[in-house]
Amino acid sequence: MKFEKYPFEKLSELLKDIKPSQEYSEAILTIGEPQFETPLIIQDELKNSTKLLKKYPKTAGEEYLKTAQLGFVKRRFGVELEQDELIPTFGTREVLFNFPQFLLFDVKNPIIAFTNPFYQIYEGAATACRADVIHLNLTKENGFKPDISDARLKKANLVILNSPNNPTSSTMSLDELGKWVKLALKYDFVLMNDECYSEIYSNDAPVSLLEASLHVGNTDFKNILVINSISKRSSAPGLRSGFIAGDRNVLKEYLKYRTYVGVAVPLPLQKAASVAWSDELHVEKSRAVYKKNLELASEILGVKKSDATFYVWLEVDNDLEFTKRLYEKKSVKVLPGSFLGREGIGSAYVRIALVENSEKTKEVLTRISDFIKEDNI
Repeated sequence: MKFEKYPFEKLSELLKDIKPSQEYSEAILTIGEPQFETPLIIQDELKNSTKLLKKYPKTAGEEYLKTAQLGFVKRRFGVELEQDELIPTFGTREVLFNFPQFLLFDVKNPIIAFTNPFYQIYEGAATACRADVIHLNLTKENGFKPDISDARLKKANLVILNSPNNPTSSTMSLDELGKWVKLALKYDFVLMNDECYSEIYSNDAPVSLLEASLHVGNTDFKNILVINSISKRSSAPGLRSGFIAGDRNVLKEYLKYRTYVGVAVPLPLQKAASVAWSDELHVEKSRAVYKKNLELASEILGVKKSDATFYVWLEVDNDLEFTKRLYEKKSVKVLPGSFLGREGIGSAYVRIALVENSEKTKEVLTRISDFIKEDNI
């Protein structure tokens, strides 16, 4: 297999010969990793559960973790899932990579469609499956929402959406997602929504594809799956707790596959994760910080305020030159949009991750603003 270099490796190569300004401390706004302490209630549960390390975890997950995750889905989206409609997972990155291999193993000449720009694991999974790819381009002209094309998508076996979207911050409405559900049923492809940013929002809570499925009458979630994680929600990316939920017929066979893959979550992590999934107070506190950061970005950079995720998709003339010069002049690292997209998509943008406290965020955004005023790319 030949995989594309990861965006952060490309960034290191791009900046390797550049000496950043010594006038400022280095600011890294490239990775979507919350820079806050994991809440103590989660840490304490992890510490108190180390005695469970002597036991093998089950692939299907413990009942207490699944109960917490089912409770989250019901509380947050108003969707009451059955036990066999959700599987706890070791985060969601592993699901995004191995689920397509499971689903498409027996398909001759498989086709995967996914949003572009994208989280690189989507492309890596397509490579591992030897699948052809349909890019659902997200542009300013279409509001950074994937266009529905019957002619292209009727051949797809798997379609991956990402709403709220990384990196553009766009969100799809209930009706918009509902149209995708109908298309999945019409052409019999599996539709997955990557909902890992569903809990990072400023005003209206983003909807789930599960809600959209019910909205259009697909009450058994046929062909419909969602994934979610506590990495962003609970500032706990190292805990590796996620789930996949939806079509029970697909999940039944996928669970068998997972038994062979060996992705069972260690029991102390399951204990800590169950606390995280069950508590909303810590999420509200971090959400308020992200909201403030996005407001600062709007005020300082003059961009439209995002209502979801913690990213700014900043339009520039040339993403590579902007990134290099910004690092050289202001010692700020951002991620070129072209590293996240294909077919030229993203080359007029850089992604800025606002994952620090608001005081530091304000200072670094001011550096970027000053750079834009001083330096015409």
